[in-house]
Amino acid sequence: MSFCTVKALLASFWTTPIIPVRAEQIKMGFFTFVKLMMTLVDLLIFLSGTTIMALGLWVSLDRGTYLRLLGPFPDRALEFLNVGYYCIATGGVMVLLGLVGFCGAQKQSKCLLLGFFSIILIIFITQLAAAAVLLYYSADAADILTEWLKYMYGMDTMITNIWNTTMTKMNCCGFFNYTDFLGSRFEAQNQGNLPPSCCMTDIGPCSRAEAERRQVKGCYEVILQSLTYHGNIVGGILIAAMVMSSYLYCYLDN
Repeated sequence: MSFCTVKALLASFWTTPIIPVRAEQIKMGFFTFVKLMMTLVDLLIFLSGTTIMALGLWVSLDRGTYLRLLGPFPDRALEFLNVGYYCIATGGVMVLLGLVGFCGAQKQSKCLLLGFFSIILIIFITQLAAAAVLLYYSADAADILTEWLKYMYGMDTMITNIWNTTMTKMNCCGFFNYTDFLGSRFEAQNQGNLPPSCCMTDIGPCSRAEAERRQVKGCYEVILQSLTYHGNIVGGILIAAMVMSSYLYCYLDN
């Protein structure tokens, strides 16, 4: 092999655009990764929407149970039943959103990706509005639930079972704390004892002194912490979905 041939081979090697090719491969690989992650997020949104729709249908169709539970408060019954319709609407939009996002990612359609971003932005704003509505009605809900504990807990089997299940599963006592049971019909009929959950036990009586010593959290605080935790997760998923759809749209646009 002559010197000129070696020189020509070295020259061709150094002039080969290695870095641009690698950069393009990395860019394409990242695009594929984002596309896969968006597909998983779309599936999660679709399943979540289906679950919320099922919950809304159950609340709306099983009116008898809720009207019975809200019997002492007929003026507020309709407001609680409207929650079912809200869940149906929200779940339906989420199902549609999952389908649009999945098709947009798989078909690499800028139109569908833009629609996905717009819908998810609307849902994000709607969730903020729903949180404000729940905060607005929290005082009414507190009045209803504490009235249940005062006058219907231990008297009505359905309400008693609902509260017992809630307090046992969530390790809480009453709505705010054990004081919700003070002066209640349950306390009067049980020689001043409170529900066992207020002493973190499943059996045996729970005295007022023991409940005060235990200081078990109220169900309102526990549920609020759970909603905050899961709300942050949902918000993070929505923001991640918007970021990924924006990236895919910009990638296809370029």
